[in-house]
Amino acid sequence: MHSCTNGSRARPPRVADADVDSVAFYDRNARRFAAETGNLDMSAFYDRFLRHIQPAGRILDAGCGIGRDARAFIERGYSVVAFDASTEMVRLAGERAGGRAEVLQLRFEDLAWREEFDGIWACASLLHIPTVELPAIAARLAIALRPGGILYMSFKYGLGERVAGGRRFANQTEETLTVAVGGTNLVLVEIWTTNDLRVALPGERWLNAIATRAR
Repeated sequence: MHSCTNGSRARPPRVADADVDSVAFYDRNARRFAAETGNLDMSAFYDRFLRHIQPAGRILDAGCGIGRDARAFIERGYSVVAFDASTEMVRLAGERAGGRAEVLQLRFEDLAWREEFDGIWACASLLHIPTVELPAIAARLAIALRPGGILYMSFKYGLGERVAGGRRFANQTEETLTVAVGGTNLVLVEIWTTNDLRVALPGERWLNAIATRAR
């Protein structure tokens, strides 16, 4: 595990908004993502998240992509609502859910739920939020959780923002994520790093975190 020697005082570069449209990228590449990620074994991550949530609890899959995780939660007996900003991802997620979950087209900044969910799953979705906007989005997610509810988040590990293939990535470290949620009523419970599960990306590192909404 790496550590940020500059801590919260680091000032990573900001990527300009011009010519960055991550949603359009996913609309164009939804089927490729389904082929590459649809069968990844996420069970260890699910177990780590779900052990905090009561059986048959209500889960929001925030930035659900192709619906892989929403379907897994449904099959484990949870009540699921899922959303994504990409039209194509919403369509694919709806197909996977098979009518057993509400699948919506929304952006994170549109969230208006209040104390609706026992858990929120934000797997590889918040990483497209500009660094400066993440605290406000984290606050919206916290409001959507019931007191004591659980939020899972994952980001590419590191500092700074970059654009790759038309997508924005805002990396996080333990220190920067702690700062980002510091002004919300979220309390970080666990932070850990993992390797990318895709065999084509053996050197990619991920930062995972579980936070709870203060009671």
